[in-house]
Amino acid sequence: MSVALSTESDPEVAGTLREAVMGAGARWTAAHHRLLKLIAALDSSREWTLDGAVTCAHWVADALDVEISTAREWLRIGRALGELTLVDKAFAEGRLSYSKVRALTRVATAENQTELCELAQRLPAGRLVCALAAWQARHETPGETDARQHASRFVVWRMDVDGTIIGSFRLPPLAAAMLTTAIDSIVRHRRPDASADASGAVTRRWPSVAQQRADALVELATGGGGSISTEVILHVRGDGCSLDDGTPVAGSVVQRIAPDAFLRALIHDARGRPIDASGRRRHPSVRQQRVVKERDRVCIDCGATDFIEYDHDPPFDQSGQTVVAELHTRCWNCHHRRHKNERRE
Repeated sequence: MSVALSTESDPEVAGTLREAVMGAGARWTAAHHRLLKLIAALDSSREWTLDGAVTCAHWVADALDVEISTAREWLRIGRALGELTLVDKAFAEGRLSYSKVRALTRVATAENQTELCELAQRLPAGRLVCALAAWQARHETPGETDARQHASRFVVWRMDVDGTIIGSFRLPPLAAAMLTTAIDSIVRHRRPDASADASGAVTRRWPSVAQQRADALVELATGGGGSISTEVILHVRGDGCSLDDGTPVAGSVVQRIAPDAFLRALIHDARGRPIDASGRRRHPSVRQQRVVKERDRVCIDCGATDFIEYDHDPPFDQSGQTVVAELHTRCWNCHHRRHKNERRE
């Protein structure tokens, strides 16, 4: 289904739709900045008490018809902008988006806001959170990082409109990696059941990765997962250690768990490249897999990051060898599709 937007029906739309979207986004950013500043000012004035509200956030939630969690976040950011003048100015001028400001106000202080503003303006919003986590790790002692991450842990859930339960969690990096790796290990080792429609008839639609992970989490929590051996990969670079997705891990954490855990470290050279590894067997060694995954990071066909497999190109039947230069990462769907198309040819 396509939706047409006429410039005649909407006088604000001029030029291309791309330009219209960017213009509307700029106006939305400016309005969002003003809203957050007004909410912070309302909080300071305590004018909200005149209507009998419990807190300013409750007043905002009722007045603007938003979730209380949204109102609290707006209030938190609005308060922070009062102390972070440079972040406030960049937000007001449209040089920082709301997404970036939301992340910055959790880390920035009056002393470091100049450096962090420059960092935020250099990176897309999707990469800023990881960059800020790495910045904090470089500017804290391992003990401070451990204490901060431990203090911020939580698990929360609530009912959604369809009666299901929505939850989220915040855990220290290593604990989260152990949980998510265990979930994905179950997904990899069990065949998903076909979906059923409302009548109970089985369809050909396979459950999504997110649905399979939900099933695996329930299986893990109810004890059905059995004994699962998981492997957490730590990347060792000159500037510190990180998990496979780039999340920084304090060296003190590695030292603490090393005597009792099975660790596999992928060492990087002085230029930040994973050390190469090669072999002649059909299946790549674990070391080769880590090198190739660090190089490609995602499925080279669709960009997926889940359930990555290692594909020979050219095929092993032709080359007779398994070397890093001839291996590529593909998700299991693209891997299967590629070889299915080869058989047809």
